[in-house]
Amino acid sequence: MIKASIVLALVGLGVLAASVSGTVAVPFYLPLSTLVLAGIMYIGRSIPKFLRIFLVMLSATHLVLVALILGSRVGLITGDYTGYVPPPSAALGATAFGALIFGLAFVPVVRTICRIADRYLESQADSVIRIPFIGLVRAREGTIGTWMIGILIAMNLAQVALAVRFNFYFRDLFNALENKDATAFWYQLFIIFAPLAAVHVVIALTEVLLQNVLLIRWRAYLNTYYVGEWLGNGAHYRMQLLGRGADNPDQRISEDLRKFVESTYSLSVGLMNQAATLVSFVAILWTISAGFTFPGTNVEVPGLLVWVCAGYAILGTWLTHLIGRPLIGLNFEQERVEANYRFSLARLREYTEQVALLSGEPAEREGLAHRFSQIVDNYMRIIIRLIKLNTFTLSYSQANVVVPYILTAPYYFIGKISLGQMQQVVGAFSRVESALTYFITIYTTLADYKAVLDRLTTFEGAIASAQRVGGESKLAITEAAGRELRLKNLDVRLPDGSALLHTDALTFRPGERTLMTGPSGSGKSTLFRAIAGIWPFGEGEVLVPEGQTMMLLPQRPYIPIGTLRDAVTYPGKAETYTDAQIAEALRAAKLPQIAERLDEERAWAQTLSLGEQQRLAVARALLAKPDWLFLDEATAALDEPTEAEIYRIIKEQLPQTTVVSIGHRSTLAAYHDRRIDMKKTESGLSTPVDLRQAVPAE
Repeated sequence: MIKASIVLALVGLGVLAASVSGTVAVPFYLPLSTLVLAGIMYIGRSIPKFLRIFLVMLSATHLVLVALILGSRVGLITGDYTGYVPPPSAALGATAFGALIFGLAFVPVVRTICRIADRYLESQADSVIRIPFIGLVRAREGTIGTWMIGILIAMNLAQVALAVRFNFYFRDLFNALENKDATAFWYQLFIIFAPLAAVHVVIALTEVLLQNVLLIRWRAYLNTYYVGEWLGNGAHYRMQLLGRGADNPDQRISEDLRKFVESTYSLSVGLMNQAATLVSFVAILWTISAGFTFPGTNVEVPGLLVWVCAGYAILGTWLTHLIGRPLIGLNFEQERVEANYRFSLARLREYTEQVALLSGEPAEREGLAHRFSQIVDNYMRIIIRLIKLNTFTLSYSQANVVVPYILTAPYYFIGKISLGQMQQVVGAFSRVESALTYFITIYTTLADYKAVLDRLTTFEGAIASAQRVGGESKLAITEAAGRELRLKNLDVRLPDGSALLHTDALTFRPGERTLMTGPSGSGKSTLFRAIAGIWPFGEGEVLVPEGQTMMLLPQRPYIPIGTLRDAVTYPGKAETYTDAQIAEALRAAKLPQIAERLDEERAWAQTLSLGEQQRLAVARALLAKPDWLFLDEATAALDEPTEAEIYRIIKEQLPQTTVVSIGHRSTLAAYHDRRIDMKKTESGLSTPVDLRQAVPAE
């Protein structure tokens, strides 16, 4: 940025000196606009990188415009090539847009957008990209993204330049027709139009390819980042416990990220494209209508068509905003109810057997119908609002076809402009009006984009809250010397802050098999989660043996979709174990019927009964061989003989593993050496009472 500002300043000073000395005749504002843009570049060093890319590309464009203008003034560009030279006001427009970009850096919503976008652009991850005719190029992912955006911006600016040249082409073509000049007509068609059209096609096709490569790389990086934040340090679990702003994280990561990337690119580059179009074609309108008088009077109004076009567009934009503003809230609500409905369907698929056993299909139909009715109701409100909006925008767009002809016809009929100039005005008016009403054409996109941005920011807020809770937790998990697992001055609380259980001191000794009993809701499972380090609510200290491993098997184990091999070895890597080891673990866990189906891929959580799922989880423990194994009613779905067999297998195959169980069955006492019972104190808190020798549970 500093180097670019220095170059601009030197160019501006050089042009100013040449203008003052009379060496080159240029408008006074040309060197001044260059110096102003140099100042904007210098003070814009601290704005977000996403906006800095646009500033740099505008500076490069400004230098090209200045070079073309100077080349024309000193006679380096002559003949037909002068038609490619932009008016000096184009350079002034680049400076104005640079100032606009700098100002946008201080708008809160734009800073939020840039904060998310800059995560990709500032990435230091090593990556590769294949470039045609060059091959594989290694670079930082953020550098690749920056260059791709810069090139795409350059392509869009080149397309604007082509549009301006086409405007002059149509002027000359229609003048040739008006004058019946066949030579000029064919010259314009084959010498001017054909090369321009070929260049336009090449740029357009290259842009489509590069744009899609950028979007998928951008989305892939942000997807990895958000998944990492969501799963990192147990944030996903704490978000569920806190229940604030974290509904449907699946949609926020998959759909909202995709929409954010696509909309951020299309809206930002589109805005720049329209701004460049506006500056370029306003100059054309201003020049043509320089001597126009206000209709019905002799009063000359400089740039009359520009003011008429601006007023027409501003009125249309204002009315569109009034009609379409409610779409922002409606689109946000639509995203929410759609996600809730998808989640309900996925949840039903997961628990299809339980629903069938309870004959719960009517209740599920009623629940799904209710959630879908919310989709329909909100969708209909969107439709009604869109009908109102489209009624106006369609009428407005139809009027756009005839308005420029109505404005220019009187001047054509009195001979003030030629037929070619009339067509040029029609084309320029359409371009200017389109640029000014860009807000109209993207209003619904903006409404949806704002809803997507809100969902991403609230998702980020929920992740931050979950991480903050984890970081502020006073419930410390500390590795300590020795082989005992000890709890010291431990208070476990619920997410709302209310106290659940307390213990001054409790020790689990290695090799001792302990059974924890007590009424439901007394905090047994929560205590296990505190020991595992995923429960952040509370105070005190959990001293875990240094260097020892721990595994907790819940009542309903998680079984990922995929091959049986992946399901059994989760969360480890399947290649860590041989097929023979995995099959043997399944047989030991009393699942011989599936031991030979390791490569079969399916939703095993729906294929296996709860009892089979619990035995599969035991097979995981047999493979992992943890030093400490916590069983949270992990055999509750098994019949008593099978449960006894499972405990026998654990004792035989994991002789060095210390087992701590939660259970309610009286038969469990026979498989443990010690029993701890959760008792209610006078204050209402639960506290573990050591009954030493395991006895049948009450």
